[in-house]
Amino acid sequence: MKTYEFSGKTYEEAVQNAKIGLQELEENLIIETKEEKGGLFSKKVTILVKRKDELTDFIKEYILELTRNIGFNPNLEIKKREEAIAVTIYADNNALLIGKGGKNMDALTTIVRQAVLNETGEYYKISIDVNDYKMKKQEHLISLAKKIAREVGKSKIEAKLDPMNSYERRLIHNELSKSKYVTTESVGEEPNRCIVIKPKETKE
Repeated sequence: MKTYEFSGKTYEEAVQNAKIGLQELEENLIIETKEEKGGLFSKKVTILVKRKDELTDFIKEYILELTRNIGFNPNLEIKKREEAIAVTIYADNNALLIGKGGKNMDALTTIVRQAVLNETGEYYKISIDVNDYKMKKQEHLISLAKKIAREVGKSKIEAKLDPMNSYERRLIHNELSKSKYVTTESVGEEPNRCIVIKPKETKE
């Protein structure tokens, strides 16, 4: 990301100069104070500024370089909404990028988040999917949970699902919270924490 430098007698004046110079609103800028110097009657504040709209380009180039270095030539789709960024990678031999249970994909996500933090000094919610693996897995999990919930509702016998991460558990909790017949509860300790689907008590 390109870094711009602006100065003013105060921080506010430096920011105003940045807004005018870049023709941007302050919320669209990443601002870092470089230095403050001067005496009581003569002061100068210098800030370093980056444009948030260049962040997706930085992420794209970073991922492309990272994946090309290990032999991939992927296509990327990036969607940005406020402070959340979703990246989908489309590549051949996606099993290697995904890893067992999505571990390689999660590791790549961690690396990219840290690179963005180092570049901007700010934390962004970044999710990375490979060939829609996460989306398909989520759809499968929800479908399976709804099927088991129907069985629990009929049999009145609770069922324990396989261990899941916090995001997957939250998806199922949210989905089954609409049910009139079952409730859900997370039990156990990480990384083996899982969901138990229980029949709702009915008043006779």
